[in-house]
Amino acid sequence: MRTAHRTCPLCEAVCGLTITLDDDDRVVGVRGDDADPFSKGFICPKGASLGRLDEDPDRLSRPMVREDGEWREVGWEEAFEAVERGLAAVPGPERAIYLGNPSAHTMAGTLYSGPLVRSLGTRQVYSASTSDQMPKHVAAGLMFGHPLTIPVPDLDRTDYLLMLGANPLESNGSLCTAPDFPGRLKALRRRGGRLVVVDPRRTRTAALADEHVFVRPGMDSYLLMGIVHTLFAENLTDVRVPVTGLAEVEAAVAAFTPEACAAASGVPAEVIVRLARELAAAPTAAVYGRIGTCTVEFGTIAQWLVDVVNVLTGNLDRPGGAMFPRAATEGPPRRKPYARGRWHSRVRGLPEANGELPVATLADEMETPGEGRIRALITVAGNPVLSAPNGARLDRVLAGLDFMVSVDPYLNETTRHAHVILPPPRVMQAGHYDFALLALAVRDYTRYSPPVLALAPGRPPETVILARLAMIASGQGAGADPALLDEMILDQMLRKAVDTPGSPVEGRDPAELRAALTGSGGAELRLDAMLRLGPYGVWGGRAEGDDGLSLERLLESPHGIDLGALEPRLPGLLSTASGTVELAPEAIIADVGRLREALGRETNAFVLIGRRHLRSNNSWMHNVGPLVGGTNRCTLQINPKDAADLGLAEQAVIRSAAGELTVWLEPTDTIMRGVVSLPHGWGHSGSAQLVAAKHAGVNANTLTDESIIDPLSGNAVFNGVPVTLTPA
Repeated sequence: MRTAHRTCPLCEAVCGLTITLDDDDRVVGVRGDDADPFSKGFICPKGASLGRLDEDPDRLSRPMVREDGEWREVGWEEAFEAVERGLAAVPGPERAIYLGNPSAHTMAGTLYSGPLVRSLGTRQVYSASTSDQMPKHVAAGLMFGHPLTIPVPDLDRTDYLLMLGANPLESNGSLCTAPDFPGRLKALRRRGGRLVVVDPRRTRTAALADEHVFVRPGMDSYLLMGIVHTLFAENLTDVRVPVTGLAEVEAAVAAFTPEACAAASGVPAEVIVRLARELAAAPTAAVYGRIGTCTVEFGTIAQWLVDVVNVLTGNLDRPGGAMFPRAATEGPPRRKPYARGRWHSRVRGLPEANGELPVATLADEMETPGEGRIRALITVAGNPVLSAPNGARLDRVLAGLDFMVSVDPYLNETTRHAHVILPPPRVMQAGHYDFALLALAVRDYTRYSPPVLALAPGRPPETVILARLAMIASGQGAGADPALLDEMILDQMLRKAVDTPGSPVEGRDPAELRAALTGSGGAELRLDAMLRLGPYGVWGGRAEGDDGLSLERLLESPHGIDLGALEPRLPGLLSTASGTVELAPEAIIADVGRLREALGRETNAFVLIGRRHLRSNNSWMHNVGPLVGGTNRCTLQINPKDAADLGLAEQAVIRSAAGELTVWLEPTDTIMRGVVSLPHGWGHSGSAQLVAAKHAGVNANTLTDESIIDPLSGNAVFNGVPVTLTPA
């Protein structure tokens, strides 16, 4: 027996794990790492099942090529040669790439997706971000100047937390990296703080709270508008950061009285007013809104209002409020202001955001004839047939592609359409560093997990798979050395650092810096460079030989390193044109008119919302026995009174503008009347994944409509979908 320590890669909580392996390198036990200064031994059912997922017999171990409808295993060189032939036959503008959610949880996805995208020569870039979080990025970009400058609630010090559209007792947190989120919320209440949860369901998180407020799905913006209106009307504002646009915001919210917002949101006016007064009066407070406020038709407005409230109550960028983490790999501030809409999609004219087009128009771009139609697609760690709106349509059009290659461990609902599947190695065979998630942590912290198990001879890591795809896409051929890509990126990174005025390595020799880097392979070398150049690094302002960070330092600290509580960072972090927090971005203020016009709109009798499960994060987790079954079921939750009024028994037919499903019912008084809920990521009927096929469920995105999006971000609308219900 031996033990290994690594960060769990299965959700956004970055929990430390202690893994026990036998002499055959099989995982025989997983527990929380008590020595991790951030997670302190916390573990959830997903992390505890890491060994089962890692050793899933349905995982692909060798490349697969589909010819004449039949799959066959091939060697790596043959697979890359097939990719070269397929991509060479399609010009760059007719290629596309889709990056799934798990790609943000891997070193390969973070470090090599960018070079791969650039090498494809296309603007047809899609990801799970426009099914999830793009409104937050757009709002942050317009307010703070960069789409990744995202404040997180200072959970461990706040006195008051208002949480909207989030259920961290099931999700473990999102765009807010906090291992043991449940424990941190309980600690908030133990120290006398107050937790208020706004949600159409009485979730496990809502049940833990001091107060649960029901809200109509997709109408959180009205609740927040009513709060902002009250803060201005009662002179409760206390702005403590440099801002512009305060008067414009006050004018924009003038029509959104608590009474008007109550009618739209379903939250009583007196509750809206009280919440505003409580936020203003609390010693410290933070507002946090997540996926339930993003995946709606006013998602960007909702995310903007979250931070408008944080600013107006004096809680942005101060301890106990909403603060900006300082990641160990953070680069120098970007001084070029944020821009969106730099290009538009071919068919629907939808604007780009963060270099991406909305996944809601991916099927349009593949299906609509004409110059620029997508003919070749690369997917990386994604299953958009289950995760994108109107997945049934996407399933149909994928079959018409000239060429498709998928980097994925499974033959699933999406990859079954590929011509080549390139499976990444097992989790235990990959190094791990959370570049994105540690930039959203509620406490500054860093940790690197080297591979636990060695790769078989000739078996490439995922970093090399993506690097070789980039080399092929750029026309350098299947035989090009992927190490050349890493050296080019390192050279560019180091030369930029030494040429930047004020840089801690300004004027130094890039060759000297390159010689100092350590690491096994390009990914570790690049991580070492980022750590050394970062704000805590041995080159990042600290004296040589000091305790600055480097890869070597992290390898010597297998449980991670605590870098301290979050600290105020404004105005230095801002990259807006004005150098201030821009409270009234022109695009958002213009979209407020759309919200105003919808104030008196009739609401549908029934609307659909999503649902999270503690033991499920993405569709690929449904092939692990301990993570399916029990309460982790694909059922339609409905209020018992609604079920009785409609004469519904065990099953019902649910219909939307996009499609229909027959679903099993789960009556529960935890959901407000007029709302029904299906979990996402299911729909595995006929799957090659044996466990998933036995627990198939239904694809909720058969019901979501790709024609309806949040126009500012292009994000799909998954919550507040109008539906009808009839007996099965």
